[in-house]
Amino acid sequence: MSTPRVLVIGSANVDFVVTVERLPAPGETVSGGTLLVNHGGKGANQAVAARRLGADVRFVGCVGDDGPGAAVRAALSAEGIDVTGLVTTREAPTGTALIVVDAAGRNQIAVAPGANHRLTVEAIEGALADLGWAQVLVCQLETPVATVHHALAAARARGVPTVLNPAPVQTVPDEVWPLVDYLTPNESEAAQLSGQSVGNLDEARVAGHGLVARGSRTVIVTLGEQGALACGATSSLHVPALPVRALDTTAAGDAFNAALAVGIARGQSLGGTLRFAATAAGLTCTRRGAQNSLPRGDEVEAALVRGSA
Repeated sequence: MSTPRVLVIGSANVDFVVTVERLPAPGETVSGGTLLVNHGGKGANQAVAARRLGADVRFVGCVGDDGPGAAVRAALSAEGIDVTGLVTTREAPTGTALIVVDAAGRNQIAVAPGANHRLTVEAIEGALADLGWAQVLVCQLETPVATVHHALAAARARGVPTVLNPAPVQTVPDEVWPLVDYLTPNESEAAQLSGQSVGNLDEARVAGHGLVARGSRTVIVTLGEQGALACGATSSLHVPALPVRALDTTAAGDAFNAALAVGIARGQSLGGTLRFAATAAGLTCTRRGAQNSLPRGDEVEAALVRGSA
């Protein structure tokens, strides 16, 4: 089997993660936590995850001309990721995320995008000129929407399948949705995008089909402990989550999206790809942090055989 080739265009951050017994309420201070400083950002996380799952990966993003930016570049390169398309800017610092995680693995995240918002259409032109290399393009919404739109359109023009992780949810032009082959919202994102409550599989199915009607070919709603639901024009497919004891859900969605891209590039069936992605996401939840929690391909394959973490 040839090595899958995945192009990721997106964000790169430095994460400051504090683990506490419970998440604070507005105005409340919860003490007694532990601190982990890690590299993150949805784009960089998905690039690292895809690489660890066996893909050749090229990452296009923007970091500041600062120490954290240099460290992000070095870490991605050390993973074996091509960072030729990682731009450095003096106009803003490297993106930063502040993450609080409770004892159940739930999190709250606040992000200062910084250099991620300097990833312009012009900045990605060089990478898009070589888009024919990629078997899948993966984007998120932590970089400018205009840049994402441009990348998706370029991929569609070249016949490259596209994955859009619509996080964080924001206003997107209607013409973007038909450029998306696989749209991957979680429950809250699917609810915001569709205007439909998403609390169970039936509601997720209604929301998913509603989003398909906007033009995306397949909508995959990730549902945490309930697994994932893929909706097409006339059908849907549900796969269960990997049974795990969650320590930290940070980057679980990124692992899912990366594994989805790898499965697509390998030409696997949708059902097989979803099981692979759900298992990668589940394993990520058993470890703390973002990129350091992302599993390798052999770990995912072993968990698929066992049926548990």
